[in-house]
Amino acid sequence: MIAAMNPCPCGYAGSNTHYCTCTPRQTHSYQNKISGPLRDRFDIHLTIKPVDLEFETEKGKISSKYFQSRVEAARNRQYERYGIELCNSRVSYDRLQKTSPLTQEQQKNIHQLAAKKNWSNRTQIKIIRLARTISDLDGKTAITDQSIWEAVNLR
Repeated sequence: MIAAMNPCPCGYAGSNTHYCTCTPRQTHSYQNKISGPLRDRFDIHLTIKPVDLEFETEKGKISSKYFQSRVEAARNRQYERYGIELCNSRVSYDRLQKTSPLTQEQQKNIHQLAAKKNWSNRTQIKIIRLARTISDLDGKTAITDQSIWEAVNLR
């Protein structure tokens, strides 16, 4: 599932072309309309900045074929790891822990962040699943520290 919402009631927070008239309290209240349990069910949270299409160029763009090949390779790694056509998002947490254990340092860091940011167990597990997927996309056999931080930043 993919969902989208404006950053604030007027929709212009962060815009380079319009002035946002919302107070921080209004923005906070607006964003809290989505309940915590519903928010927990989203794997990735992104803030997208407006793009000026007049100044977009082809320079530096990567083809979709490149991304397709990375995704296919990552899925094949997951199928091999689990022995069936099963992706990280659907595997049981116990099986994920057995096939891709975190180091003690990684566990400690996730628990500290969870306590600091009031994350639920569901959120912590989603971060670990996302980090496993990021490591798969990078061709890594273990969950890397970098993939954990990337998953945290996508939260």
